[in-house]
Amino acid sequence: MEINGFYSVRRMIFLGTFFVLFAAAIVAAYGTRMLGPRPDPATPTLSAERGSILDRNGKILAVQTTLYNIAVTRSSIPDKKHFANLLAPVTGISEDEIFSMASSGPGDFFYLKKKISESEKTAVAAAIKQGKLHGIRLEPVLSRTYPENRLASHIIGFLGDDGTGLTGVEYSFQDILSPPSVSPAEVQDGYNVMLTIDATLQYELEKIGKETMENTDAEAVLMLAANARSGEILAYISEPAANLNQYSQSTQSQRLDRPALYAFEPGSVFKIFTIAAALDLGVIQDSDLFLCDGGYSLTTPRGEQIQIKCLHQHGWLTAREVIKLSCNDGTGQIVEKIPDDVFESKLRQFGFGSKTGIELPGETNGIFNRSTYWSLRSKPTIAIGQEISVSALQMVEAATAFANKGETIKLTLLSKLYSRDGTLIYSHQRKPITPVLSPEAASLMLSYMQTTSETGTGTRASVGDVPMAVKTGTAQMRNSGGTGYSDTDFISSCIGIFPADDPEIILYLAIVKPVGETYGGRIAAPVVSKAANVLIDSLGFGRGKATSVTHTGLIRIPKNKPVVLGDIVPDFSGVPKKMLTPLFERSDIIVRISGDGYVVGQSPEAGTPVEKGMTIDLVLE
Repeated sequence: MEINGFYSVRRMIFLGTFFVLFAAAIVAAYGTRMLGPRPDPATPTLSAERGSILDRNGKILAVQTTLYNIAVTRSSIPDKKHFANLLAPVTGISEDEIFSMASSGPGDFFYLKKKISESEKTAVAAAIKQGKLHGIRLEPVLSRTYPENRLASHIIGFLGDDGTGLTGVEYSFQDILSPPSVSPAEVQDGYNVMLTIDATLQYELEKIGKETMENTDAEAVLMLAANARSGEILAYISEPAANLNQYSQSTQSQRLDRPALYAFEPGSVFKIFTIAAALDLGVIQDSDLFLCDGGYSLTTPRGEQIQIKCLHQHGWLTAREVIKLSCNDGTGQIVEKIPDDVFESKLRQFGFGSKTGIELPGETNGIFNRSTYWSLRSKPTIAIGQEISVSALQMVEAATAFANKGETIKLTLLSKLYSRDGTLIYSHQRKPITPVLSPEAASLMLSYMQTTSETGTGTRASVGDVPMAVKTGTAQMRNSGGTGYSDTDFISSCIGIFPADDPEIILYLAIVKPVGETYGGRIAAPVVSKAANVLIDSLGFGRGKATSVTHTGLIRIPKNKPVVLGDIVPDFSGVPKKMLTPLFERSDIIVRISGDGYVVGQSPEAGTPVEKGMTIDLVLE
């Protein structure tokens, strides 16, 4: 029997059977899912906190904060004019622009504004609530705040939108500040990085650097201050500098980390390494004489004349006077006595041609060719700081040899590492690199440099009451085409090591392309003097003019020596705060200090017998 041509009995039976089987399969699958084991719940994604960056005294230089993105879904906005009208005043975006963004664009989703502050977020949230706005939400995002803005910006570096460091310590310590997660459920908070720099010193020397750049109309200024004994960098100046909170608006010049990345010919400052090498190798003696007739000249086997001019005809000079007067001729004659390969080896021992290994990305090796590639002119030219390119970091690290009896000390920016709960993970220890000079040669060069600060080309770097070891330099810069040297572009520099008789600080300055006056002894040396005075006062060095007064029956306190308390109270007048530290280690007396600087008042008076349990009050200014 057939109902009609299409609906046959056989076909109806087939369709009915198929439907029943299909329904049974669905019921079976549903039952299995309902009665079977439940799947594991989704594991939530946890966010670790990035470690902070601090100065050596615990001042915060970089810290994690929460900012907010304003996320919008166009199709969920019922009244776009109302939407734009309410949000314009609280976002700083014009009403027309918001309306345009809400009306059209690629896709349905967009960010109206990214990384707004907590106060902006509060204002936007209030507008959303007031206007009962739909299609908008505030997304929290982890961000980075730099409380000191441009301070030490080249060291600290910058964090990208993805939470990864792009420059500076933020980059090189990425896995320490933000350790990689083992799994989404196991994250580890970052370590706090304590730098070696002193934020107060950094601020003062940055101010001097900016003033120097303005006064000389220079392209850039580099300055480093380091602890000569430990290698810890106390201040790291590269001008111009970027504001880290407005990093995207900075220029390439502001972002360039010149002390680490910039290789330049150092000029006459380099003579201290040349002459020290000759003294150490024994090819000259302190008393040897060299005749300067106004320029160094050398005749090649083919009869070619090589000439390097001197500023003056200095006449007969000792090695001390070669440094004191910065004589090119005398330096050329001295380096003649050293074989090429030996001279190269000695300079490489100082660290030239190699990275210092400072904790910053992209450090330059400098440019220092192998002696097998030198021309006949190369050795005397390198000896006076041309035809070799160095970094400011290399110059300072090499100079640590003079302060450490001939042994170089590794520079560092890392003082300590702490976990989030304050546990000390790492503390910097002094790291000697290699003996380069004999103690006698190192001491002799410091003496030569002290003479330079007293009666030579470095007198303007002197601070008067703290002995300084100084050398200045003025280097011609290569032409932009790479051939020959410019007649107008120079790098003016100066290095100071102090106190010269017991070195604690190395200070190095380079002024790039000053306009007008270019001699290092005239424009760089005074800046080193100014910066040295800041360091001396901030670090509490004893000054010659601050030596305590001696009275009959009273104890005299030697300058630059920590106070040692005997049977009677000494006269503390003029003693710097730094030298009072040993008093706090006494358990039998109480010492109270008010103020900073040098002692101007005390109680009890000098000459009073020291008794157990007594209190000594000191007033400093």
